[in-house]
Amino acid sequence: MYAVIRTGGKQYLVGQGDFVKVEKLPGDVGQEVVFEEVLLVNDGSELKLGKPVVEGVRVRGTIVEQGRDKKIIVFKMKRRKGYRRKQGHRQHYTGVKVEAIETA
Repeated sequence: MYAVIRTGGKQYLVGQGDFVKVEKLPGDVGQEVVFEEVLLVNDGSELKLGKPVVEGVRVRGTIVEQGRDKKIIVFKMKRRKGYRRKQGHRQHYTGVKVEAIETA
């Protein structure tokens, strides 16, 4: 069984027992989180597609970690003009372990 959820402006394909890094969510390690925006769910025999979300389906998970991702470098340059800008960025994320995909 798997589902497609939407959180933080992105979509993630998740299954039971999966670990997924999502945009930062409020909460502490060990706290439960519920994703209500389920766009698609497949239980092996039937595929349910939402318009835009599937009614009565939710994904439960547990927060495993709160952290920051690897640094990316943003470098801007205009040739022959002497314009150079270098900036780094580290995105905050929440590591979630998917516990169950619940259907009504």
